[in-house]
Parts: sequence; structure tokens; C-alpha cells
Amino acid sequence: MSNFTLLMIGVAILIVALVLGTPVPYSFGFAVIYMVAVFGYPESTIVPVGFAKMGSMTFLAMPMFILVGSIMERGKIGEAMIGWVEMLVGKLRGGLGIVSVVSSAVFGAICGSSAATLSCIGGIMYPKLREQGWEDGFATALVLNAAPLGLLIPPSSTMILYAWLSGESVLACFAATVVPGIILATFLCILTYFEAKKNPKLDPKALQAVNPTPALFSKAGWARTRFAFPALLMPIIVLGGIYGGIMTPTEASAIAVIYAIPVAMYIYKSLRGKELTTSFVKAVRTSGGVCGMIFTVSILSRFFVLERLPQMMMDIMMTVSGGSKVGVLIAINIFMVIIGMLMDDGSGITLCTPLLLPICVSIGVSPIQFAAILGINLGMGCVTPPTAPLLYMGCGIAGTPVNKALGPTLRMILFAWLPTLILVTYIPQISLWLPGLLGVL
Repeated sequence: MSNFTLLMIGVAILIVALVLGTPVPYSFGFAVIYMVAVFGYPESTIVPVGFAKMGSMTFLAMPMFILVGSIMERGKIGEAMIGWVEMLVGKLRGGLGIVSVVSSAVFGAICGSSAATLSCIGGIMYPKLREQGWEDGFATALVLNAAPLGLLIPPSSTMILYAWLSGESVLACFAATVVPGIILATFLCILTYFEAKKNPKLDPKALQAVNPTPALFSKAGWARTRFAFPALLMPIIVLGGIYGGIMTPTEASAIAVIYAIPVAMYIYKSLRGKELTTSFVKAVRTSGGVCGMIFTVSILSRFFVLERLPQMMMDIMMTVSGGSKVGVLIAINIFMVIIGMLMDDGSGITLCTPLLLPICVSIGVSPIQFAAILGINLGMGCVTPPTAPLLYMGCGIAGTPVNKALGPTLRMILFAWLPTLILVTYIPQISLWLPGLLGVL
């Protein structure tokens, strides 16, 4: 049996374990045990690889942002953000739907988790959308499709993970995904506008007559701004500190935690001792799972490199595509969408980065551009049937039958996700322009 076949059996073991619901660290661990048994590498040379990878200062930012997301989810910081965004765009046709998209982008950027974003924003927005007269299926699909925007809008913990795995600048990876994230959000907002245009219940004048949204500079508007200001200040501090060169992403993540706790406890008065403890426990559990996954995937990545799996896959793709760069990129994108359907964000990135990044580099794709391509693919995979973890989660939160949300979700994949993916894949400047402007490319 060839080395390539043996390696693909290892990858198959990993994917099957994940599909069966095995915890992510254990799934990667099974694949590692198989590789050690088959290829006979001594443990003394393999295990230190995992420890060496986990000793990075950059890696510390990830559990911090996970904790921030947990605090925001329970501390009503997300509610304050939503109220302010609603005041800005609530009077537009489809305004509340646009609020859902923008709020998901802002909240997801801080916590970096699609599932946490969907849980928080969905729990707040679904009742509001239903009350306003939005069709259940579309409303459910809109929020669950907007949830992965946190993969693209910085400071994303998933991009920190990618930067750490690829050895690239965290700031460059952050900057690479900004424009793609804005493009995707714009497409979702356009679809929302046309959906609202078809529904007479969503006429802006009728909605304002029933439930008026205060003007930005009115007395009520100033009151809402003051209430939301502490919540809105968090992304300003984090992003301003990182892009201004004042803080590293790791330092910014620690500052975000220090800022979020008193805001949630003393300003919004929604996070007491028990809830704070729960937030810490949840963050520790999630971070522990991530650490276990990172340890095993680092070892797995070393196996891939030693056994030349990326080169073998590159040879196969070049043969199938006839040596065409376009064809190779199509094959890579299909593979990543499938991975996104089967795995969560972090698992998908940890598998795809060591496996596919060398292939992309060999055909002239920048590692920074690949960060954006990877983020879009994994986000789209999370909402693409038949697996679509966010589709089922969103329907569960909203209490909407899956078949009702399936049609609108497919429309959003076709008219929002796919156009964004095509643009980012074949127009490098979309993801490289901002890093070049900031001088981090």
C-alpha cells in the first residue's frame, strides 16, 4: 500500500470520528495514534512538536477572545450593540434584517465564534424579526448565514489560529479578511432589502407608525447612544489598539477581558457572580478543547510534511486540472467547503492550513490571500446542507422547521457566499489591498 493511501486513511479516520460526534481533540488524537503506528516514528521526536507549537505568545490571544465572547453572550453587551445599530439602519426597508447582519459582524468579530454569535444574536433577533412580520424561514436563514461573519471581521480568534499555524502576521491576516467580510455582509443586506420589498408588512412607513425608531440626534437617540457607548467602545479599543500599533493581538485580547467584565457587571448589571463563574468555566472548557486539538494537530501536520502529503495532493490536482491554476483553486475550494460542512471553524482551519497552504503557495497564491479564502469556505461550509451545523442550530434557536429555512439558505449561498468566494479567490487585491495599505504584507 502506498504512503499516500496510508495518509488518506489517517485523514478518513479523522473525518469519520468527527462525523460520529467524537470530541475534536480525541478525533485528531486517533489520527495521530494511527500515524505513529503505521509510520513508526518514535514518540520522543513527535510529542515535543506539539509542546513547541503551544508555547507561542500569539496562541494566548485565543482563549482570551473565547472568554470575551462568553462574557458578551451573558452580559447583555450584545443587546446594547443591537439597539444602537437598529437606530442607524432601522428606518431602511429591511432595516431590522440589516441590523441582524451588522450586529452579527460586530459581535462575531469580538468573540470569533460562529456558534456563540448565532446563540446570542439569534436569541435576541428572532423574536424581534417574527414580531415585525418577517417570514420565519428567511429570518432564520438570515441570522444563521450572518453568524460566520465573525470568521472574517477582525479581531477574529480563528484568524489568530490561522496566523499561528501558518507563521504569518496576525495583523496581516486580520486586514486580509476585512474587505471580503464587508462584501459578504453587503450581499446579505441586498438580499434582505429585496426580501423586505416583497413583504407589504415590512413597509418602513407602516413599521415606524407602529414602533418608531428614534433619530440618532434626538433626545431618545442620545439616550440609546449613551446606553450603548460602553459596548461600542470595546471594538474601538481592541481594533484601534491593534491597528494603531499600540497593542499586540495578545495584549488586546487581555485588555478586552479586563474591560468586558466591569462593563457587564456594573454598567449593564447583567453579570453576577454565578454568571461570571459560568462564563469562565465555559471559556476554560472551550480553550482546553482547543489546546488538545492544537497539540494533536501539530503532530499530525508534522506527519503530513514528513510524508510529503501536500506535494502528493498537488501532483494529483495538477494532473486532474491539466496544470491549470484555476482548476486547482476550484478543487481546493470544493475540498474546504466539504471540510467546513463536517467540522467547526477551529478544526477546519487546523486541518486545512498545513494540508492546503503549501499547495496554494506553490501555485502563486499568497498565504495572506489564502486566509480570506479559507475563512469564506469554512463559513459557507457551516451553512451548506446536508451537514450544515449552523443551519440546524439556528433552526433550533428560532423554533423554525429546517425545511422552511433551507430554501432561503440556499439562495444566500448562491447569491452571497459563492460570489464573495469567487471574487476573493480570483481577484487577489480584494484581500491584499488593505494589508498592503497598512504595510504588513
